[in-house]
Amino acid sequence: MEYCVHARRIDHHGSLAVAKEAEVTLDTDLSGRRDAMNPVELLLAALAACMLKGIERVTPMLHFQIDGAEVRLEAVRQDAPPKLTMIRYEIIVDSSESDQRLDLLHRNILKYGTISNTLSTAVLFEGALRRKL
Repeated sequence: MEYCVHARRIDHHGSLAVAKEAEVTLDTDLSGRRDAMNPVELLLAALAACMLKGIERVTPMLHFQIDGAEVRLEAVRQDAPPKLTMIRYEIIVDSSESDQRLDLLHRNILKYGTISNTLSTAVLFEGALRRKL
């Protein structure tokens, strides 16, 4: 599979990324923007989408009953050289499945995630899947 995104500068406040028929405003302003995601936030959003898509892919195969899911992510950045040193995640599922089945879901989400597999080889990656309280 191959993927294609085209991004272009709009002005000194932002840029626009386009893939298929979708558009995303990018925060490329040096002062930041509240109405757009910066590059790190976009990376985390891609990871969240990967995990949520993994849930959609795996739950039918495992006959897993789920009423909802969310992902929370945090990244730690160092300044010199600028890079992420850690990504923490929490996957929260609304499900009455057993703890063993939740663990199976978690393992499968990580095992088959393109973005999670890519990032986990580049940066310390830690987190958990838990049941919604």
